[in-house]
Amino acid sequence: MPKPFETKAINSRPDAIAPDGSRVRLLPALAGGSFAHFELPAGQTSGAVTHRTVEEIWYVVAGSGRLWRLQNGVESIDALEPGTAVTIPLGTAFQFSAGEGAALVFVGVTMPPWPGVDEAVAVEGPWKPTATLF
Repeated sequence: MPKPFETKAINSRPDAIAPDGSRVRLLPALAGGSFAHFELPAGQTSGAVTHRTVEEIWYVVAGSGRLWRLQNGVESIDALEPGTAVTIPLGTAFQFSAGEGAALVFVGVTMPPWPGVDEAVAVEGPWKPTATLF
């Protein structure tokens, strides 16, 4: 009989490249949400996207960078550094970049669980993307 719970160590190599260009290492998931580790290499800028059905909460664990968000005419650019937590509500356009000194690393919860690559829709962001996209 399979266990009703999961324990998983982070993989040394990414499991996937997110539609925004960040490197993804999958962590455990439940019916209500999925958990993952994200990394954007130093000096890189993600593609700008919005999600069709999910929202996210991120917590920065290493590196630094900045995050642009836009929803219903409300726009902000915020610093990302270890200890910072941010939300990406449903319908928010967002783009992020890593500082020059080190990769930007964060963990995130996606609610409901990430349904697949078609979830992300490319949008216009404030910066030119430099990470590998789609």
